[in-house]
Formats: sequence, C-alpha cells, structure tokens
Amino acid sequence: MSVDLSDEEHIRYRRQLIMPEIGIRGQQRLKRATVLIAGLGGLGSVSAFQLTAAGVGCLRIVDMDRVAVHNLNRQILHTSADIGKPKTASSLEKLKALNPHCRIEPLAARITGETAAAMVRGCDLILDGTDNLDTRRTLNRAARDAKIPFVFAGVDGLDGMVATFIPGRSGCLECIFPGDPHRTPAEIGVIAPTVGVIASLQCLEAVRLLTGQEPNLAGNLIHFHGADMRIKRAIVPPNPNCRICSPNNGT
Repeated sequence: MSVDLSDEEHIRYRRQLIMPEIGIRGQQRLKRATVLIAGLGGLGSVSAFQLTAAGVGCLRIVDMDRVAVHNLNRQILHTSADIGKPKTASSLEKLKALNPHCRIEPLAARITGETAAAMVRGCDLILDGTDNLDTRRTLNRAARDAKIPFVFAGVDGLDGMVATFIPGRSGCLECIFPGDPHRTPAEIGVIAPTVGVIASLQCLEAVRLLTGQEPNLAGNLIHFHGADMRIKRAIVPPNPNCRICSPNNGT
C-alpha cells in the first residue's frame, strides 16, 4: 500500500492533518499501520469504527460470534437487520462503507494459544475488545512474543479500565492479574456510554502509538467511574516475578 495520501484522503482527513500531533507524517503512519482488533462487541465495534474513520490502513478484525438482539444496546457496528449474521461480516460491511481507503481483514475464528501468533503476524498493535481474562492473557502473551503493544480495556456497568502494555518497556497484563485464570461471570451489566468512553480512550492511545508519539498509559492503569465521573490513574510497575514478562522467568 502506498503511504502517499490521495487528494480525496487530504480532504477526508483534513481536520486531522491540521493537528500538530498528527499532520501529514502522522497520517501516513496511520495509513501504513496494521491493527488487530480482538472482538467485535461493544469495545471492538466502537474501536473499529473510530480507527477506520481515522484512516488506519489495515484492520484485522477477529470474532467468531453472530449478532444477537441483546448485543444491540452497545455494539454500534451492528443493527437489527444484522441479527444472525457473523459479526465479522456485519462489521466488514459497515467499515468498508465508512472508509474505502482502509483494508479490512475479517477473521471468524477463536483466539487461542495456537491461533494467536498467526493473527498478530504483521500487526503493529493489538487492541483488546474481548470479554474474558483467559483470552486477554492469550493476547498478552502474543503481544510479548511479537514485541508489539497491547492496549487492554474492560467495562463493568458504569465503570471501566484501560492500560497499555509494551514489551521491554512496561509490565504486562499478568503483572496486574497474576495467578490462575479467572472466570468472568456469564453476564455483567453494560451500557453504551461507558463502552464508548473506554473504547475512545483505547483508540486515542492507539493513535498516539501508531503516529510515533509517547504512550500515555504504558505502565499505568486508568479507572473510570461513571457514577460520579471520577478518573483515577494508578502506576503499575512490572512484577519481577511475572511468569510472562519478567527476564527472571527464563521464557
């Protein structure tokens, strides 16, 4: 893919191009980038929409589920007409209509230890849109092995969290959630505005990383509390005994 911007792209992205944080060079870096979006539910559909609109050159979107009516209160890429469709197919249709300059690679597959390495191959960044810690741990390890950033997020009712893990520079997901795999409850409460806030923070961090800016959240965890609009930021140091990222573990 050529990283030169066409006349139409100059018009499409002009409000970004005038930003000193992006400019022509940053927009070209976005166009050159490939991002893995793991999950096309609430977080993933918001993130896929925003990064497509921003002009990320290639999105590899992964989900094996089909659209259900109970998804539609927060999964904004899908509509009532999509019920029963694979989420990858529904998302592909919307994203291509939004921005034909972006290449969308749909993968209707399960994220496992065996499949994750191939999914992240050639990607510059992993963006988490999953809903369980087991899958996130798989993505965390894949990011470590591929030496690319992993932007993690989670939502629960009116609350959410975001963090960035960069191999060799910060700790990893395992540093925050060590121990045996934790089973997420079958259902948690969730509403679209919370998902939108958290996914937007993820996307902002992703854009910073992809355009060569300093990450804001490497080694930090943001907690958003929607009930009273508080945002807390906590430093998360690497765990020297982490079984994933510590040089002491021999892996």
